[in-house]
Amino acid sequence: MLARRVIVCLDVRDGRVVKGVRFTALRDVGDPVELAARYEADGADEMVFLDISASAEGRGTLLDVARRTAERLFIPLTIGGGMRSAADVARALRAGADKVSLNTAAVERPALLSECADRFGAQCVVASIDARREGGSWRVCTYGGSACTALDAVEWAGQCVAHGAGEILLTSIDRDGARGGYDVELTRAVARAVHVPVIASGGAGSASDVRAVLDDGEADAALVAGMVHDGTTTVRAIKHCLASSGVAIRRVA
Repeated sequence: MLARRVIVCLDVRDGRVVKGVRFTALRDVGDPVELAARYEADGADEMVFLDISASAEGRGTLLDVARRTAERLFIPLTIGGGMRSAADVARALRAGADKVSLNTAAVERPALLSECADRFGAQCVVASIDARREGGSWRVCTYGGSACTALDAVEWAGQCVAHGAGEILLTSIDRDGARGGYDVELTRAVARAVHVPVIASGGAGSASDVRAVLDDGEADAALVAGMVHDGTTTVRAIKHCLASSGVAIRRVA
């Protein structure tokens, strides 16, 4: 089995890292450059930098902040938010991204995924899916969670891969920031529907939550944010817990 990854997410608005609950009530938690360096030193396998208001505000990603963050990192960095074209993706890659996350623009024009995969390689194209539960299924939401579509999240994940996405970043809006655990059922459904790595996001409150989504949810990686921003735990502590539980991980700092 491939080693699982622990990835730290930096949700950025106006140049600062923020964190909220279910995409609302955002609060400032620090400088993205300083936090990125701290989490890398603590053992994070990758970093995700998401300009969370770019699409809703109809603007491009804050690449100057992303570039300063990338300059401090030696681990892979994914940049997302506000990218609408292959040219936008190219700019993000030139700014230091190893991978680029596409959400709203991909929903509105799925061919964008194919264009980017053909031009830059599927390995750097991440389809970001924000999902909200509706009855027994999940709906895809766009524009920072403010607009719900008619797309089924599990079916959409399969379509994203068919269009060239090399990885899925799957966020449960219902669980986001609540720290009650990931949506294991959603994660498992998507992981079984696609043949590319799935990153679980939304709901991490403890190392045991991370272990559950990697084991029961069959995720390839787990995204963490609030609990490390607030110091409830650390990346190092999470990875030691995973290793002691027999989960194959990349490294322990």
